[in-house]
Amino acid sequence: MPLNKIISISGKAVPVPGADMDTDRIIPARFLKCVTFDELAGTMFHDERFNDDGSSKGHPIDAPQHAGAAIILGGENFGCGSSREHAPQAIKRSGIRAIVAESFAEIFFGNSSGIGLPCVCATREDILAATELTTQKPDTVWTVDLHSMTLSCAEASYPVRMPAEPREALMQGRWDAVVELMNAPEAVAALAAKLPRPTL
Repeated sequence: MPLNKIISISGKAVPVPGADMDTDRIIPARFLKCVTFDELAGTMFHDERFNDDGSSKGHPIDAPQHAGAAIILGGENFGCGSSREHAPQAIKRSGIRAIVAESFAEIFFGNSSGIGLPCVCATREDILAATELTTQKPDTVWTVDLHSMTLSCAEASYPVRMPAEPREALMQGRWDAVVELMNAPEAVAALAAKLPRPTL
């Protein structure tokens, strides 16, 4: 049985409002020279959060009431722009475990699904309602449930959407391509045996 099934994610939420949150804003280009993705922890939205001298700009991510948030509440076309896979990596390695937005850029969505970072869509009205509740009660614990396809807390529940294939991959633990290969050595060997070999 796969140990990396992702069926539900629970935790506090942090609103990151605005449409067209592009990957250049999520992770500035100068951070792309990292040797491993682990180095991206804490870098998400860096230039949105900090001045040149390192002082805070007051971004919601850094608000004390949202400390430790696991879910981002975003806007339309989240993750647009360049196709850098560092963007979802920076978000996940900074402690976020799911994103709820009106819509996602296709490549960002695929990159996120491939590292076990669920991205689900909700209506603008529902995201605004969830944002309002989170603003009034920052300690509210939200759950993104991929089985029931809901974003819910003790006081409210909203439907969310996700394409069937990535949803099933997350829920069945098949989202990690490396793990999939490691769990199927016979199939890998059989395919390798069928591939043409170069001749000198």
